Amino acid sequence: MQGLSESEINSLTQSSKKLRREILTMIHSAKSGHPGGSLSCIDILNVLYSKCMRVVVDKTDKNYDKRDRFILSKGHASAALYSVMAQAGFFDEKELMTFRQLGSRLQGHPCAHKLDGVEVSTGSLGQGLSMGVGMALGLRLDNNDAKVFVLMGDGEIEEGSVWEAVMNANAKKLDNLIAFVDRNKLQIDGSTEDIKEIGSAAEKFRAFGWNAFEINGHDFNEIYLTTEIAKQLKNHKPTVIIANTIKGKGVSFMENQAGWHGKAPNDEQLAQALTELGGQN
Repeated sequence: MQGLSESEINSLTQSSKKLRREILTMIHSAKSGHPGGSLSCIDILNVLYSKCMRVVVDKTDKNYDKRDRFILSKGHASAALYSVMAQAGFFDEKELMTFRQLGSRLQGHPCAHKLDGVEVSTGSLGQGLSMGVGMALGLRLDNNDAKVFVLMGDGEIEEGSVWEAVMNANAKKLDNLIAFVDRNKLQIDGSTEDIKEIGSAAEKFRAFGWNAFEINGHDFNEIYLTTEIAKQLKNHKPTVIIANTIKGKGVSFMENQAGWHGKAPNDEQLAQALTELGGQN
């Protein structure tokens, strides 16, 4: 399988920097949000929406029902999802600056009732994979070859409901379901390994009958190739991709800092972050 070209990687590198700048600017403007986990997963979302998923923006398009479904189970990283959705054409990028404002479609957690392109409302951790299992089952019953993609946080997979969904996905042989775990090793209270040790997430999923891959979640080519392999697997097993990432990726003072899980940067911090990301305030 052919990987991404040098020009494609360069384009993704530049667009991810832009998306990171938008994420931070949105959160700064709202004075609330979750920068750490948004910055850790943005490279994954960028590749999925621009290279791997069948994205259909217009509901009147004859191929709309054939679109791939995406669920942001770690709904607090909504700033990342909105920035990518704007890039994909779901709405004008100017609307990003309404993030978390009263009456905005861009709620603090994604709301399917307010924004087209959000498949399900999320935010209560541990539920996205269960909804993804239901979607995958429904698509199979409809003989629809669309895929369901679910992105979870590594702290989130401490929830017992996740493992019920993992068992059910295997029992139902859902090879149209592809899950990602944003393995940045930090959650709101600190290290995932100190709070409730996860160890090898890939081995845990394999023990439940899943295909499991482990990648660098900031390597565009690895994200792309592994996702394309997962899309083509027809062994009646769901697939998980454990993406090793850095919380706060791209901003020196945010990287690997649990304190930036849910805190907005002030004016000076935003200016420094934008400078590091090749932009300006």
